[in-house]
Amino acid sequence: MSVSVLSKTRARPWPLVTAAAVCLLSFAAFWVAQRLAHVNMLDVMVYRAEGETVRAGGDLYAMRATSANLGMTYPPFAALLFVPLTLVGVPLMRTLATGGNLLLVVALVQLSVQLVRPSLSRADLWRATFWIAAVVVWCEPVWTTLRYGQINLLIAVAVLWDLTRREGSRWAGLGTGLATAVKLTPGLFVVLLLVAGVLLWRRDRSWNQWLRTAATATGVFLGTTLAVALALPADSKKFWTETLFETGRVGFAEETANQSIRGVLARLMHTDDPGMWWAVSAALLGGVAMVVAVRAALRGDKAVAVVVCAFTALMISPISWSHHWVWCVPLLILLADRATHAWRVTGPVALVFASFALWWVPHDPGRPELDQNAGQMLLSAVYPLTTAALLAGYVLARRRSLPARRRPRGADAGHGTEVATAAEPLLEAVPEQERPVAPERERQAVAKE
Repeated sequence: MSVSVLSKTRARPWPLVTAAAVCLLSFAAFWVAQRLAHVNMLDVMVYRAEGETVRAGGDLYAMRATSANLGMTYPPFAALLFVPLTLVGVPLMRTLATGGNLLLVVALVQLSVQLVRPSLSRADLWRATFWIAAVVVWCEPVWTTLRYGQINLLIAVAVLWDLTRREGSRWAGLGTGLATAVKLTPGLFVVLLLVAGVLLWRRDRSWNQWLRTAATATGVFLGTTLAVALALPADSKKFWTETLFETGRVGFAEETANQSIRGVLARLMHTDDPGMWWAVSAALLGGVAMVVAVRAALRGDKAVAVVVCAFTALMISPISWSHHWVWCVPLLILLADRATHAWRVTGPVALVFASFALWWVPHDPGRPELDQNAGQMLLSAVYPLTTAALLAGYVLARRRSLPARRRPRGADAGHGTEVATAAEPLLEAVPEQERPVAPERERQAVAKE
């Protein structure tokens, strides 16, 4: 082997190694920045208190923890998962929580890239993962998740793990079922899976992956919930008959951190309870968005279906704290992949999630959000407004593209490829089975690289 060939062989891993090194350096800087910011990791302290309450046989939903006097809001299954946090000291627990969440950032990016571009070779997948993770770790939802020691990244990874399994996987649905048993909002993915699966079954009369995943997720959720009801009967009864319906238990609706429709309406109406206005708005937006998600699923565009469903759940929930919006990671990856001029769309949307703009308005225990002016309302509604604009743009762009899709193939060949609008990043999702596939020898060469 000549020296030149050996040099090339040795040089091949460098781009991947470089990406990994940059990611590690970014994560190290992030860790230092959070320590300098004296983050309190409040939520992981609450999780620890929940685990201690289970071990002591106490009343989970009467428990209060930390100086903020926070109570438990999740189903009782979550408290069982938090018991291991009580087995180590607080400093070590905080270190493990931060390190674990940083690893989950990598997992979230990797699964998101796999969802959007399932044909990437393994090397390209990891190269993209490290570069993207080095950047998105600094966006506000991820920063705030690690600041509080939250479980949002774990929930998102569990769901995406299911939805990126190979066709016929027996395990697909396990993650979503467990995630729903921990925190109910992922249950909307089960609705998506079930509706899309039933419609596909009616069309093809065959048991499909969507139905299989929905059935597994439902079975896992019900089985887990029943098992916990037997282990913690009093806590389970209290949650499913009382605590579940106490929306005010989580926090004030008008808080700036609440980036759901209910939060936007509460600030807009200067009230802590927007009442029926929220119910009607959530029903209308949720219905339209889920129709969009189901149609994308039926076209074979799983990436759009998953991202739309995720943001629908965030928008219609009574409380969606800003750190719940870690789903901005797959959204940004999807936008970057689909936009004709990616920077024109992905750039502004990335700026929204990296700017911390929602925190530029007055926010403190005195509840100043009830007296916001118009400019402050816009800033404190930046996530829902951005999502609603993307959804509206997607729907309009799909409608405009219908005549073009009905024309004979090749009628406009060579024309119109430059006129993608700012609404098109989520637009033309070509079903995976219709995408051109590289010749086998080319794909093997790529895989070897």
